[in-house]
Amino acid sequence: MNALAQTRADPLLVLVPSPLLGPYSWSLVAHELRVRGWETFVSVDLRDPVGHQPCWRRTVAGVEASLRDVRDERSIALVAHSGAGPLLPAAAAAVRQPIGAYLFVDAGLPRGGASRLDAIEAEDPAFAADLRAALDAGQRFPAWTDEVLRELVPDPERRRRRLLTELRPRGAEYWTEALPTVSRWPNAPCGYLQFSPPYRSAADRARRAGWPTRHLPAGHLHQLVYPSAVADALVDLLATAGVPSPDSRAAAVPKGATR
Repeated sequence: MNALAQTRADPLLVLVPSPLLGPYSWSLVAHELRVRGWETFVSVDLRDPVGHQPCWRRTVAGVEASLRDVRDERSIALVAHSGAGPLLPAAAAAVRQPIGAYLFVDAGLPRGGASRLDAIEAEDPAFAADLRAALDAGQRFPAWTDEVLRELVPDPERRRRRLLTELRPRGAEYWTEALPTVSRWPNAPCGYLQFSPPYRSAADRARRAGWPTRHLPAGHLHQLVYPSAVADALVDLLATAGVPSPDSRAAAVPKGATR
């Protein structure tokens, strides 16, 4: 691991799941990227048994903890799905390693301290009003079931079951907390991969910022439906952004990686 980290120019890919999901949501794409030669692992939110930490800090701390055994000189690329997107600047500020790229996959973009509910309200006021009412009533979201996910993850059924075992419905404290603001960001090339219509606005923002963008018309959990196509799109985005690709050697899997 140490010798490889010293000689590789291509970044280590850190796939950051939505805080509402778990590492399984990225695991199939991680496998596909490793097959293509990219050193890859999936970060895991750190648990806060006392409940004193802001929700966003658990995701950031999970990224930082995942990289503790990685050399300081090893470049990394942060790849976020869904609600992890707005947290990438804070995650980058928390780690020692240089950032080679940021990729957003059907994800929200940083919005300067706005809460998740604020971001939803800016894009879909009607849904935000319904969500706010549900949260005020003490409900948690999302309350997905196997039947609800059947259209998003149609086959095989075991993928839906595995996804649901890691689902983390959240209450008002998650949706209304102010997300961190990081100055002088972005500090590395960025790219955007859109799947679903609700993220068209984020993809448009990325395009206006001059980032390379790609669109795979699909559902929000497309990484569990066609992981090979998602991996190919990520590799294409990295290449377009000028990020070095792996050499011919097989990528090593770092200690503690999620397979």
